[in-house]
Amino acid sequence: MSASAAPVIIPPLNILVADFLRVLANERGASVHTLRAYERELAGFAGWAVERFGTDAAVDRIEHTDIRAFLGTLYDRGLSKASAARALAAIRSWFKWLARTGHVEQNAASLVATPRLPKHLPRVPSIEQMNRVVESVGEDAASWPARDTAILELLYGCGIRNAELTGLNLDDIHWANEAILVRGKGQKQRYVPLGDAAAEAVRTYLGERSALLAAEGAKGITTPALFVNLQLRGLGKLGGQARLTTRSVARIVKRIAVLRGLSADVHPHTLRHAFGTHLLEEGADLRAIQELLGHERLSTTQRYTQLTTAQLEKVYDNTHPRAK
Repeated sequence: MSASAAPVIIPPLNILVADFLRVLANERGASVHTLRAYERELAGFAGWAVERFGTDAAVDRIEHTDIRAFLGTLYDRGLSKASAARALAAIRSWFKWLARTGHVEQNAASLVATPRLPKHLPRVPSIEQMNRVVESVGEDAASWPARDTAILELLYGCGIRNAELTGLNLDDIHWANEAILVRGKGQKQRYVPLGDAAAEAVRTYLGERSALLAAEGAKGITTPALFVNLQLRGLGKLGGQARLTTRSVARIVKRIAVLRGLSADVHPHTLRHAFGTHLLEEGADLRAIQELLGHERLSTTQRYTQLTTAQLEKVYDNTHPRAK
């Protein structure tokens, strides 16, 4: 008579969430922002599941109808369809990993339809508006005009993401090749051209950066960070680099842009959209733009064709006599 099989012990939901987040961080190179978002969404779902099934809730008990019910609670709390879609995306990724690692037989979340979202094309400033913003960074709009000009030049002139900008180190600038080494999503690396205007702005800033470090008595202390905060907060402490944060960059961009006449919803990604849109308007190849922006799929880059089409339709409606 054979011995009965040992019962399969399924870890609690919070342990499975923690294991998945470690995989995202260590194997997939997810950014801190991505990890924080996934942790928030999955913790919310796991907490709801415990309330629904009890403290001994097992992940293999969760069905697609339960996930739909959870999304319903998000709507009841007044959250938008976009928020529900973000939560579902995190749950799907988690269940995909659970299925691949044998914790569940199938990805129940794959049976749940994504909430239909309204298509909102981001408002992109014109070339003239962007030139005015980048070329007029003064003390009335910036606490450190040289640094903030360099920030705008790189965001708009190179089309890089906010996190890519703040992650830049001094040795990522390859002056001889007139290029910058950028670390994108998933730690993927790419080179982007460093234009003349951006290079001049960075050189001016680097001179002031060196002077600031020396003046603050930090001559013997170095930091690899390209962009540092004005007070050099954290420099000298264990692991401290005085690196500028993405939140600070967002505040810098918004303040300058609003004072120069742009709308209040401007953020660093607006400049990235402007970079791609203006390249396309001036005749750049879509695949070249894809490489410059570091998009994994061409379909993501094709959003810019929608932007330019929308702008052309607006011009047509406002100017053509047969459109009125």
